[in-house]
Amino acid sequence: MNEASDLALKGFHTQVEVRWSDMDAFQHINHARMVTLLEEARIPWLFYDDRPTKTLRDGAVLVDLHVQYRGQLRHEDTPLDIVMWVEKLRAVDFTVGYEVRAGGASPTDKPAVTATTQIAAFDIEGQRLRRFTPEEKAYLDSWRRA
Repeated sequence: MNEASDLALKGFHTQVEVRWSDMDAFQHINHARMVTLLEEARIPWLFYDDRPTKTLRDGAVLVDLHVQYRGQLRHEDTPLDIVMWVEKLRAVDFTVGYEVRAGGASPTDKPAVTATTQIAAFDIEGQRLRRFTPEEKAYLDSWRRA
């Protein structure tokens, strides 16, 4: 395998259904809806009950977001294949990398969308950032691309 295909295979893969309402007047996925689809993709990876990071449901803030469109995605591309990984991990935050492809595309195909989100653990009651627990940090670290 080459380096590009190695990277495409490492990460949490999930599929997200495109809704008709996700389309804009030009018949491709609207930017605001793409951000929502990325959020929906994170749920099974980070917030399900069996995940050590489920505690982030009680307090996490989005710090930064970047989305780059490299191709169009349309309703007929559903379900979208989204792969996510941890690009950067620090004591209180981490950066998620994303590649979004049309349903049925090969993981080695050029992604239609690439994105990053920086997410910080947050103590809602204290209204301040908090450090990751050892369990949260170990889980997130297991998804880092080398």
